[in-house]
Amino acid sequence: MSTNEFPLAQVFLAAARIPLVAVGLPLGLGLLSGYPTAQVVRSDWYKNLRTPPGRPPRQVFPIVWPLLYISMGYASHLTVKAMDGVLSPSLRSDCMTALSLYYVQLALNVLWTPLFFGAKKTGLALIDSAMMAAATFYMTKLVAPISPTAAYLLLPYCAWLSFATYLNGGIWWLNLPPVSKKE
Repeated sequence: MSTNEFPLAQVFLAAARIPLVAVGLPLGLGLLSGYPTAQVVRSDWYKNLRTPPGRPPRQVFPIVWPLLYISMGYASHLTVKAMDGVLSPSLRSDCMTALSLYYVQLALNVLWTPLFFGAKKTGLALIDSAMMAAATFYMTKLVAPISPTAAYLLLPYCAWLSFATYLNGGIWWLNLPPVSKKE
């Protein structure tokens, strides 16, 4: 199925073509999904979680995430610009795959907060985080030969997702309910 047969794909491509929209979309979605987090991080549930070594102070997250959203949004813009200039069907296909993965990881990103902070399902949030990281790493690999600048903009996000997945995994593991011994 080509993008001409799938109208929603054209909307996603159009969004990425406009720099302000490309940057504003992940930033806006991130701010909306992160908004309920402020109350939860002050709750007893969050304060009582056992965490792995290396967890930064909670004040770091509202600084890091907007910067990552801006860089990933601009990377999507550079990717669609590069795709528009690519003549090779193979590279064009890689661009489309990368852009599809971009929107998949963005959806997973938005889903993570309600899973972890809303439903308090740290295991499901860990699966989400691992899938988000995998999609982002593969997207970055596909983009690198087409738009090195876009790939460089995605590298901090890849690093942060690796760290965030480690934190999520550690929290899940350290807070598993104790196994009761059967007699």
